[in-house]
Amino acid sequence: MNLISTVLLISTTLSLVLMAVSFWLPQMNPDAEKLSPYECGFDPLGSARLPFSMRFFLVAILFLLFDLEIALLLPLPWGNQLQEPKTTLIWAILVIGLLTLGLIYEWLQGGLEWAE
Repeated sequence: MNLISTVLLISTTLSLVLMAVSFWLPQMNPDAEKLSPYECGFDPLGSARLPFSMRFFLVAILFLLFDLEIALLLPLPWGNQLQEPKTTLIWAILVIGLLTLGLIYEWLQGGLEWAE
C-alpha cells in the first residue's frame, strides 16, 4: 500500500469516526435564559448586531484573493534555477496578467469606489 492510499484511508476513517461520535453525543438544549444577552444585570438597550458595510466585506475578499494569487509568485526564485527558466517566466507572466485583468475588472465594475 503506498503513502497516498494510506493517508486517504486514515483520513476517511478518522472523518467517519468523528461523525459517528458527534451523532452519539447528547444534544445540548439551552433554555431561553442562557440564550439571552447579559449586560451587567440590565436588559439589553439595543440590538447587539450592527449593520456591516458591504464595501468593507468586498475589499476584504478582494484582498484575500489577490494575496493568495501573489503567494503563487513566491516560489519564482527557485523556479528560475530549473533547466528551462522560460517556463517559469511564462507562468509568472500568466499569473501577473490574471491579477491585472482581475484588478481592471473590479475597477471597471466599481468595486473599488467608496463614494456611491
